[in-house]
Amino acid sequence: MSSARLYVCALSKVAQTVSESNAGSLITLLTAGSTIERPDMITPERHLILSLSDIDAPREGHITPARAHVDCLLDFFDAWDRAAPLVIHCYAGVSRSPAAAYIALCALAPDRCETRLAQELRRASPTATPNRKLIALADKRLGRSGRMNAAIRAIGRGAECFEGAPFCLEIG
Repeated sequence: MSSARLYVCALSKVAQTVSESNAGSLITLLTAGSTIERPDMITPERHLILSLSDIDAPREGHITPARAHVDCLLDFFDAWDRAAPLVIHCYAGVSRSPAAAYIALCALAPDRCETRLAQELRRASPTATPNRKLIALADKRLGRSGRMNAAIRAIGRGAECFEGAPFCLEIG
């Protein structure tokens, strides 16, 4: 199979990123109650919407990332035919969506080194600070024995920003 592409962006760049990439699938990771207008070229069945807050521990009035969120992501990645790109976004394109993209890399390229995949993420986005709770849950679910957690810790916190620039990762 040829290389598939994943694009990561902020909410403000979804329509533009979907259009410019000719994406066929979209994942939305936003706080409960947030809304998004699905771009016309994305069919409802190829748009996964997950309501979760960008937090690592429970907080009143927020939805903490949970195993069910990771299971939904993994099922969606598994159903993705990779014929057209996939766009993943959260509010700022810095934490939840880069975490989901890293989870996709690890799930769809199971023989690749977690550290190298995390380094690819850092090269693609100097601002990415993947949500550690999502990474920890995926690490356990994918049987990566802490290697995903360690790889994300090793790349460190991304550069401060209001909103991350859109970026692309290839799954080869």
